Amino acid sequence: MQEIDNFYLNKEENLRHCLLALRDIILNLDENITTSLKYGMPFFLFKGKMFCYLWVKKETNIPYLGIVEGKRIEHPDLVLEERARMKIMLFDTDKDLPIKKIKSILNLVLDLYRTGVIKVK
Repeated sequence: MQEIDNFYLNKEENLRHCLLALRDIILNLDENITTSLKYGMPFFLFKGKMFCYLWVKKETNIPYLGIVEGKRIEHPDLVLEERARMKIMLFDTDKDLPIKKIKSILNLVLDLYRTGVIKVK
């Protein structure tokens, strides 16, 4: 078992299911997306360049999707908080994931990479 698998498996059931579903949504968006454990969290890369990650707020145990270039995307469900560059999207583990909305936001981000606005290798 890889270290990245432990990130998911060590979570309580609702949280684990939410994070694994998010992982599957992200990985199925584009064949150029890969995953890697960085800073203790699963990061998703597009052609080797970090574009999003999954994490859980320690104080509230709320899972979120972090968008590395979030400052370049305007969407009411993305929150900047005290970050300069990244925005996050929070999820309630007791509710269904808004899959269409997640895919829409992630495709907006991916288009920045695909069109060269954000340079990739």
